[in-house]
Amino acid sequence: MKDHSKINSLQKEKCTLAGSPESYPDESLKIGIALQTKGKQPVTGMRSHPENGTAGWYIWAGEYSEDPDFFKPIHIGHVPDVWPALMPYLALAPGYRFIIDNEGYEDIWHEPVITKK
Repeated sequence: MKDHSKINSLQKEKCTLAGSPESYPDESLKIGIALQTKGKQPVTGMRSHPENGTAGWYIWAGEYSEDPDFFKPIHIGHVPDVWPALMPYLALAPGYRFIIDNEGYEDIWHEPVITKK
């Protein structure tokens, strides 16, 4: 999924569905992603405030882990190659979460505690 106009259209659709402002992250920013969990279900993403070169996203599949090495940094520009199903959700604003699975389940909601300082 590298067609930027298609990706932007899907992202806008998800933002509208969730009532989220559109907050498109720059492709040079990094996200925290647990690539070792790819293939597990469900897939969960949560976005905090962007800072220090990150877009604020933390994404994993299956069970969350407190292991300090659970998340690895990856540039958003590489996400379409390694986990394309995530792309429609990456324009959700800070404070939003999503859960999806490979059977079509999808839930997107705002959780203000994520962005509480």
